[in-house]
Amino acid sequence: MEVRNSANPADVKRYDTEALRGEFLIRGLFAPDEIPLVYSHVDRMITGSACPVSKSLSLKGGKELGVDFFLQRREMAVLNIGDPGTVVTDGTSRRLNRYEALYIGMGTKDVSFEPETGSTPKFYLLSCPAHSAWPTTLITREMAVKQALGTKKECNERVINKYVHPDVVKSCQLSMGMTELAEGSVWNTMPTHTHERRMEVYMYFNLPEDGVVFHFMGRPSELRHIVVRSGEAVISPSWSIHSGVGSTSYSFVWGMAGENQSFSDMDGVPMSVLR
Repeated sequence: MEVRNSANPADVKRYDTEALRGEFLIRGLFAPDEIPLVYSHVDRMITGSACPVSKSLSLKGGKELGVDFFLQRREMAVLNIGDPGTVVTDGTSRRLNRYEALYIGMGTKDVSFEPETGSTPKFYLLSCPAHSAWPTTLITREMAVKQALGTKKECNERVINKYVHPDVVKSCQLSMGMTELAEGSVWNTMPTHTHERRMEVYMYFNLPEDGVVFHFMGRPSELRHIVVRSGEAVISPSWSIHSGVGSTSYSFVWGMAGENQSFSDMDGVPMSVLR
């Protein structure tokens, strides 16, 4: 498990490209038969993946967490963006099709990801601390609350699918969903915003091999960009905007943790302020 410290915005404005990428960009996700994890001290969010191809993969706690098992004091969301695959929690098996999610409540002792012959599931993982336990629940794509935003004219036509959300499934503080851009649209979250009460992680996917997203971050008056490729994620502290423009349309998974779960609790940033 890789550990990342919190970053001060006064320091970030002095970062060069490599420092910025090293601090906020998460690479190496979706490696076959591995569970890569990045532990961020920004609200102690853990971002990772599990891709069981030839063997079962088990989620383990470690020294970084200081607990007996991974979800002893945490909750987690799993979203499958690949072929169908199976997640086993405390002996109960649930098969996740593409774009189905599983919320796993605090106190779940055993979590494993099982391979299927001829199938390559890609489980994306988000986990944050919890102080209450809620039932483990399978969330189908049909169950997700959908919200259409944007216009063709503004090149930001998109559908937000809310999976781990108070209107869908109960969680302690974790929220997670998936945004899909329409063909011909390339902008996400613009006009942009911050939310000082929550951090966020964006994981971009459904990009062609030579496709990229220019992810914008930083204080509104001190913007920086990170070039992101398919299957990579960006940690967004609460003080930073989070927006992007792609070389083509794409999808991304967003996940949040912090003081509340109100999706609309945002501090809008006027376009005139951006620098």
